[in-house]
Amino acid sequence: MSNYPHYIVDDVNIVTALIGGCAKAGDEWILPEGKTLPSQEEIDAKREELKAEYDAKKYQRDRQTEYPAIGDQLDMLFHAIDAGTLDKSSDFYTTIKAVKDKYPKG
Repeated sequence: MSNYPHYIVDDVNIVTALIGGCAKAGDEWILPEGKTLPSQEEIDAKREELKAEYDAKKYQRDRQTEYPAIGDQLDMLFHAIDAGTLDKSSDFYTTIKAVKDKYPKG
């Protein structure tokens, strides 16, 4: 079982990324006019490229689950502006910064 999303695992999606829209009925490929099926090596190389892109964005997926809801963020932002404390000491800044520090880029 793969931990990658369907668009990375499924050959039809990989071939579509390489040559455009296609489909597969059983073992038969339905390709765009004038296109040929990429080699297995090309398919595997594209899959590895997509995996690397997906893996490189793990920090984004981790951050997404830890950021406060957008309504809560806007509330913190409003209160910081209203109190004249919209700086690095505000709840808004420190809350967002804590998540960014916990899950740094790259």
